Amino acid sequence: MAQYPKYSIVIPAYNESARISATLDAVVACIREHGWEAEVVVVNDGSRDATAEIVRAFSASAPEVRLLENPGNRGKGYSVRSGLLQALGEIVMFSDADLSAPIEEAERLFAAIAAGADIAIGSRWLERSRQTIRQPLYRQFFGRCFNAVTRAVMGLSFADTQCGFKAFTRHAAQTVCQLQTIERWGFDPEILFIALKRGLRVTEVPVSWAHDERTRISYLKDGVRMLEDIAIIRWNALFGHYNRQVEHIHRAGVLK
Repeated sequence: MAQYPKYSIVIPAYNESARISATLDAVVACIREHGWEAEVVVVNDGSRDATAEIVRAFSASAPEVRLLENPGNRGKGYSVRSGLLQALGEIVMFSDADLSAPIEEAERLFAAIAAGADIAIGSRWLERSRQTIRQPLYRQFFGRCFNAVTRAVMGLSFADTQCGFKAFTRHAAQTVCQLQTIERWGFDPEILFIALKRGLRVTEVPVSWAHDERTRISYLKDGVRMLEDIAIIRWNALFGHYNRQVEHIHRAGVLK
């Protein structure tokens, strides 16, 4: 009998041909080792390399994996939103393709949701000793500055809004993603802002984390864009965008 998975793991991917195979190897191995009823949804964000072809080939021998294609390069926020809305699991999460937080740490997010959280967010800063490879000092500086501005302007009390390792109940994911408007790097504060505004319970969870030098974010250029995104979020809130009604999306497919 067909059934839905308990977990969905969404991985946004843009030009990830160099590491997507290793990432999928690690994720699928973890799923099978822990006996999770899970799917892996890779969202290809208009990659110009062989990312899509690699994922398709991988899925031929790993039925847990499926590929979604964006209509061109739309951004990480768009990819995460698309993946979470089309995921089939009761608990849905997203992880960066570099697995800076090892996928085994997902159990910590799942445990927080089992304990009553609607959203569980990974944090690099609650327990710094869990950082196995730390960011360069300049990245730490810019990251903490952005987080401080976010906390002050948006009223978010979390130590780490930007960690690409977050899990949601299906209801919470549908709520925040249908109201989300930011499609690029600044989407994380928006989904947390929406969650609190809609009365959802958000729990911050310390996770192990290792900096990857291949990260593409530019704290100067993308930092400016994120500040612009914060202004957009405040504007949306002022005009009631986040108060509108949302509909629950029925799952369109099943796992066999």
